[in-house]
Amino acid sequence: MCGIAGWVDFGRDLSQERPTLRAMTDTLARRGVDDQGLWTRGPAALGHTRTAIIDPAGGAQPLTVEEDGRPAAVIVYNGEVYNFKQLRTELESRGRRFRTRSDTEVVLQSYLEWGADCAKRLEGIFAFAVWDLRREELVLVRDRLGVKPLFYTRLPEGILFGSEPKALLASPLVRPVVDVEGLQELFATAKRPGQSVFRDMRALLPGHTLTIGRDGAVDRTYWALEARPHTDDLDGTVSRVRSLLEEIVLRELEADVPLCTALSGGVDSSAVTAIAAKWRWQLDGERVRTFVTTFEEYADKFRPDDVRFSPDEPYAAEVARHLKSDHVRIMLNTGDLMDPETRLAVLLAQDMPTTLGDMDTSNYLTSREIKTHSTVALAGEVADEIFGGYNWMYNDDLLNADVFPWTANETRQPGSPTGQGRGLFDPGLMRKLDMNRYYADHYHQALAEVPHQEGEDAKERLMRSVSYVTLTRWLPMLLDRDDRLSMAHGLELRVPYADHRLVEYMYNTPWSFKTFDGREKSILRAAVRDLVPRSVLERTKSPWPVTQDPAYTQMLHDELTALVNDPSSPALPYLDTDAVKRTLENTSGIAHQWVSRMHIEMALQFNTWLRHYNVELAI
Repeated sequence: MCGIAGWVDFGRDLSQERPTLRAMTDTLARRGVDDQGLWTRGPAALGHTRTAIIDPAGGAQPLTVEEDGRPAAVIVYNGEVYNFKQLRTELESRGRRFRTRSDTEVVLQSYLEWGADCAKRLEGIFAFAVWDLRREELVLVRDRLGVKPLFYTRLPEGILFGSEPKALLASPLVRPVVDVEGLQELFATAKRPGQSVFRDMRALLPGHTLTIGRDGAVDRTYWALEARPHTDDLDGTVSRVRSLLEEIVLRELEADVPLCTALSGGVDSSAVTAIAAKWRWQLDGERVRTFVTTFEEYADKFRPDDVRFSPDEPYAAEVARHLKSDHVRIMLNTGDLMDPETRLAVLLAQDMPTTLGDMDTSNYLTSREIKTHSTVALAGEVADEIFGGYNWMYNDDLLNADVFPWTANETRQPGSPTGQGRGLFDPGLMRKLDMNRYYADHYHQALAEVPHQEGEDAKERLMRSVSYVTLTRWLPMLLDRDDRLSMAHGLELRVPYADHRLVEYMYNTPWSFKTFDGREKSILRAAVRDLVPRSVLERTKSPWPVTQDPAYTQMLHDELTALVNDPSSPALPYLDTDAVKRTLENTSGIAHQWVSRMHIEMALQFNTWLRHYNVELAI
C-alpha cells in the first residue's frame, strides 16, 4: 500500500512548486516506507510514497507510460487490483506492452485503453490519480466500497488531492477550518458520504471517478448497490458463498512480501484464516502465520460488558492449533495503552479525535507488531455488515426507532444517554450541532437511496434498508479507521469480505436466509462449518477488546483534571464544566465501563487535536 498526493492548477506552472508537493507527500511517509517519488510538468504535480507489495524492484511511482514515443499519462496509485494478471493478458492481446510486473502499470494501461471506465474492470481496493498528458485532464478513481481513502480540495482553477487530510493541510492553500457540519461529522457514528471534518475538503465517493479539466469537473458513478432477484435456494446460497470466499481469499494471497492473517477467534477472521491456511498449504506447502491481540491477565480476569461476552485469545489459540498455523500472540499491557507518544500518534494517524480510545491504541500497536513480521494482513472486517452480525440488527425497538439503529442504541446505554462521546461537551454547543436532528434527516436521506425489490414483505424491506445504511453510513467509519491505523506502519490490510461480488450477492440474499437458524451470520457459519472448530461457530460475536484495568481509567481522569486546570487548554470553552466535575467525582463502577470512558477519551483527544492542528472553529 501507498500514499498519493497531487496538485493541478491550470492557471500556473507547478514545476516550481516541488517544495509544496514534497511537503504534502512527506506527510504520507508512513504509508509508504520503501520509496518516494515526485513528478511535475506544467499544471500538474504528483507525489507518491510506496510500500512495495507487487514487483518491489519495478513498481516505482509516479509511473509514466508512453504512446508513439511520447509520454501519454502518469499515475500515482494506492491499493491492490486482484485481477491484474487477467487484465494484463487482455491488454497484451490488444497490443499493449509492459515493462514491469506491477499492477500499477496494468491500471495505467487499462486507463489508456478504456479511459475512466477502466474502473469497472478493476477488482480490488484502490484509490489512484492519472494525469492524462494528451488531454491535460486529471482523473481520480476510488474503489467500490471505499476501502482506500482519497480526499480533495477544489481550487478556482484546479484541485489538490491526497490519501489523507494531512496531505492537503500541508499546502498553504488549505486551512484547518472546521464548521458546524464538520463537527457533526466528527461526533457522528453515521457518516455522510463524501463529507470531511475539514470545511474545504471532500472525500471522493466510493465507486466514483472525478475528472478535472480546463472546463471544470465531472463526477461519475461507475458502481452502486443494486436490487436484483435472488434465484438460489438456501443450500445453493451457502454453496455460492463458500465458493466465492475460496476464490476471493486465493486472489488476496497474491504478494511478493510476507503475508499473514489477523485472527480474533471469531467466525469472520477464523473463516478467512482457515481458507488461507488451506490454500497456502496446497500451493506452497507453507503454514499461514496468524496474530491475535490480548492484554495482560485479560482472559483470566475478563468481565463481560454489553457487547463483549468472551475474550478473543482462547478462541484464536484453538483455531491456530486446529489449523496448525504459525501463531503469534501480541500481548499488550496498560502501560502500552497509556503511553502519551503512542496515543498522540494514533490521533495524528487519523487526523481527528475519536471516541474509541484504547481500542484505537491497541489496534495501532497491533499493526506495528504485525509489520515486524509481515507486510500484508488479511482481516475479517465487513462480514458483520454483509452477513448480519450486529446485535442491533435483531432488536425490534432499535430497528423501528426511525433513525440509524446503532445511533438509537448509543443513547440507551447507561454510560452514554447523550450519545457516544458527547457527554462532557457544552450543552450550548450540542444544541447548535443538534445531533438528533442531524441523524434523523440523514437517515431519511439514506432511506430514499435504498434500491428495493418489488414485492418485498415488510420485514425484508426493512432489513434491506438496514443493510444499505450499514454499508454506506456505518462501514465507512470502520474502513477509514482500519486504513489509517494499519498504514501508519506501512501495513497493508486486505478485507476479503469487501469483494464487491460477495457484497452484491449478500445484499440481495433474503434476510430469512441470513438468519435461517435463528442466529446472526447463519449463512457464513454454514458455509465454513467444516473449516473451523465448533466452539468458534457457536461463539457469540465479540468486538475488538478493550482494557478492563482501572489504572487506565484513572489515567484518563488524571489527564482530564490536568486539562481543566490548564487555562491554556483550547478545548476548555467547549466543555461542560459541571459534567466534567461530576465525572471526576464519580469513582463508581460505571466510570470504568468503556462506554462511559468514551466521553473522557473524546474530550482529551479534542483538546489535543485543536492544539496540534491549529484548528479554526467556524461555529
